Parts: sequence; C-alpha cells; structure tokens
Amino acid sequence: MASEADEESEVLTAEVPAELAGERIDKALAGLMPMLSRARLQALLAEGRVSRDGEAVDAKAKARAGTYAIAVPPPEPAEPQAEAIPLTVLYEDAHLIVVDKPAGMAMHPAVGSERGTLVNALLAHCGDSLSGIGGVARPGIVHRIDKETSGVVVAAKTDAAHQGLSALFAAHDIDRLYVALTRGAPYPVHGTIEGAIARSTHDRKKMALVKSGGRHAVTHYSVEKMFGPQEKPLAARVACRLETGRTHQIRVHLASKGTPCLGDPTYGSGPPAETVREAIRAAGLKRQALHAAVLGFRHPVTGEQLRFESPLPADMAKLEALLARF
Repeated sequence: MASEADEESEVLTAEVPAELAGERIDKALAGLMPMLSRARLQALLAEGRVSRDGEAVDAKAKARAGTYAIAVPPPEPAEPQAEAIPLTVLYEDAHLIVVDKPAGMAMHPAVGSERGTLVNALLAHCGDSLSGIGGVARPGIVHRIDKETSGVVVAAKTDAAHQGLSALFAAHDIDRLYVALTRGAPYPVHGTIEGAIARSTHDRKKMALVKSGGRHAVTHYSVEKMFGPQEKPLAARVACRLETGRTHQIRVHLASKGTPCLGDPTYGSGPPAETVREAIRAAGLKRQALHAAVLGFRHPVTGEQLRFESPLPADMAKLEALLARF
C-alpha cells in the first residue's frame, strides 16, 4: 500500500460536514471535491492516500465529520506507442512534417484518447527521429488543433525545428486560416474579435471569455458566403485568421458573436433552423464545422517560406453544398 504522501504529491484537504456523516467516504468526498472523480477517489483510497487525523482511511469506511487529507500524486508521464495509422502527409523533410489531420484524431494521448492519436501515428511514421522531441508525452507537437477539428498541422522531427517552430508560434509569426460554417452570420461581415480566454468557472471542460485574467486572444474574421435570406442568414461560411492561438479560440469567439460553429456540441448555445439541422444530418456532420485550411511559415532551419492548403473535408464540403441551396 502506498504511503499517505510523498514529496511530489499534492495534498488537498476537504472538510466533511456533520450532515454528510454516515455516507460512503468516496461519495462524500466526491461531492466536496469536483476536481476529483469518484473513481479517482476510490483509487486513492485503495492506495492509502486519504487520511483523517494522520490515519489512512479504509476504502469502505463511512464518512465522519472532520478534515480529510488527500495526497494526489503527479500524473505519470505518458509514453505513447507507435501505431501504423495512415497519414495524409503534405510535406516532410529531415526537420519537420506537415500533416492534414482528419476530424476525430486527437493530437496526443490524453485521458479518453490514449490511442489512435497523431503522436501515435507520427511515432510509427517517423521512427526514432521523433523520439523525445518536445517531451516524452507529446513528442514533436508544437501546436494543437481540437480533436474534432480537421486540417493542417506541423510537427517537429528535430530539436532545432521544435525550438524554431515554437518561437514562430510564440511570436505569432505564422499564417493560420480556418474555415467555419456558422449558425447565422457574424455582424459586421468583416471584423476582429478580441477577448481574453480562460477556463470556464462553471464547466471545467469549456473555455470562456473573461473580463480579468485569462490569455489575450485575437481572431480576424471575414464572412465569405451567407446562406438563406441576406437580411437574416441561416448560416454562413466564415474565414478566421488567428493572431493568437488559444484553446478553443475560434469556437469561443464565434459563439460570443451569437454565431457558433454548426455542429459544435460545446459552444452551440441553441439549435439552428430546422432546414439547417436537416442539412447537417444529410451531410453526416457529427462535429463542429471547423477546418484548419491554411498553414504558412518560414522553415525554422532552411529559411524557406512554406504554405500549405487543405480543401474542406467531405462532411463540411457536403454541408456547404446543401446550405448553398437555401
């Protein structure tokens, strides 16, 4: 059984009130500590990492009023395994690789997506050249796009490329253009959305615009097409150029205009018109309609100017064709 705590553990405390006394300890603590799932607490109890008055608590014990200490160990670094997953390679040399990532593929292993990720595929494709570049858990990864967002991404194969690409992204010296199909059309038809983004205090799986704190985020957008009545469009095709690259940035910014990406399960905030819903079903779109269409940058080692484009994938292309009939 593990010791109560070790030097690297984060020790959390929870005050169990008298009204929770008698409940199963894992259930009581789960209600008090939303950052830890009940399953995670059960595992910590089984490892002897939950204590009261310095004594380890039995996993099947009933809760008692008082202060409990939970020693949470740091996550073990992931060691992703190579998987022979086909990749659409747009460019590759000794230093980097540019891939057209399909929707549904996570960038790197994480809880819930341990296999089938871009990292797993790159380890098989690139072999030892990728090993350790950028860290064990995310070798080669310089930037990310969401699992259900498709499009162009670049990964590093050498330390020099990783450092150079990271510097380009940090300086916002990258050309990144996304195409979104939105509910309605943002107004005005050309503009810039600015607003700091941080994790939502109401839902830890979501990001949100915040008035203080957070990270500054800038998205330049342009409505390329509107579908339906021009005075009140049902949907639109919107080009979004990133000045910064924050988690869920485009999805949060477009939603803040009242025009979220079609099919977005997180930031959709209300259904589109029935005709648009029918088009989404007919197109087989089961994700947010967002595609990383362009990625341009100066090669960090050779200095060559590179630019890559990816056409809309089948689900978004079909949806756009159906919307064009309105």
